[in-house]
Amino acid sequence: MDKPQVDDRGHNSVVPGQDGTGSLAAVIVTYNSASVLPGLLDSLAAGFEGIANYEVIVVDNASRDGSADLANAHPIGAKVIRMGRNAGYAAGINAATATVAPWADLLILNPDVRLHPGAARHLVDRLAEASVGVVVPQILGEDGKICHSLRREPSAVTVWSDALLGTKLAARIGLGEIVADPKLYQQGGRIEWATGAILAISARTRRIVGDWDESFFLYSEEVDYMKRVRRSALLILYDTNARAVHIGGAYHRNPYLSALMTANRVRYYRRHHGPVATMLFRLAIIVGESMRILLGPGHRAALRAALAPNAVT
Repeated sequence: MDKPQVDDRGHNSVVPGQDGTGSLAAVIVTYNSASVLPGLLDSLAAGFEGIANYEVIVVDNASRDGSADLANAHPIGAKVIRMGRNAGYAAGINAATATVAPWADLLILNPDVRLHPGAARHLVDRLAEASVGVVVPQILGEDGKICHSLRREPSAVTVWSDALLGTKLAARIGLGEIVADPKLYQQGGRIEWATGAILAISARTRRIVGDWDESFFLYSEEVDYMKRVRRSALLILYDTNARAVHIGGAYHRNPYLSALMTANRVRYYRRHHGPVATMLFRLAIIVGESMRILLGPGHRAALRAALAPNAVT
C-alpha cells in the first residue's frame, strides 16, 4: 500500500490564538477534480473573510487529471497530500486531520463547492457554542435556488415513503429522508444530518468523536459521523447566515456511484439495526428502484446493489 506523500511547499500551518483556539483547517478530498477544484480554491480567500488563522489541505486520491498539481500551484498556499491510491473520502479526511493541530476546527469541503464571502466566519462562530458539534451552511444550486441538503435519520418510514411515494412527494409531506420544511431552510435550526458537501466541525467534536469510518469508502460516511456526533450529546445546526454553492449530482449520472450509494445505505442501516429490519429496508429500496427501472441506468444499478450490496466495492 502506498504511503501518503505530503507536499507543503508554500504552505503556512495554523497556529493557536492566545487561548489555544481560533484556527480553522479546510480539508478538500479530490479525485479527478481538476474541472471544479480551481473554482473552489478561488472562492476561499473571500469565504475565509474574518478568519485570521487558517490553512488549506488538499488530499488527492491518485487523480489522473492533475488535480494535485493544480492545488499545489494555486496561490491559496495549500498543503497537498498525495495518497498514492484511491483510498476513499473518509480515508482522505483522516489523512488530512492527522496533520492538523488538535486545537483547530475543521471545514470539510467537496471540490465542487464555492464559498460565499464570510461563510466560514459564520460557521466558526456557531462552533464556539459549547453544545454545538457540527454546523452546515445554506447550500445553493448553480441557479441560486436553495438546495434541500438536510436529511432525516434513515428509518423504515423514510425508506418506504421514498420508495412508494417518490422522494419529492415524501419530502413534501414530511415522511421521506429528504427534509423539505421551508421554515427550516429560511430560518435555520437543529437538524439530524446533512449532505457532506460542506461541514464545519469543532475541535472539541474531533476529540470526542474521533476519526471518520473508512469502511464506507464513499457515501454514508457523513451519516455515520453525524450519528456519532448526536450520540455524543452534541448538536448539529443549519445556519442560513453561511452560504455556499454546490454543483454536485455526480451519482445521478454515474451508475457505479448510484450502486455504491445504495450499497452503503444498506451497510449503514445494517450496522444500527437487526437482520429483519435490514431486510425490510433493503426490500423497500428494491421495490422503489423496480418501480423506476425504466428511468435510467442509475436506477438499474441501484436495484442490483440493493439485491446484492456486498458485491459492490
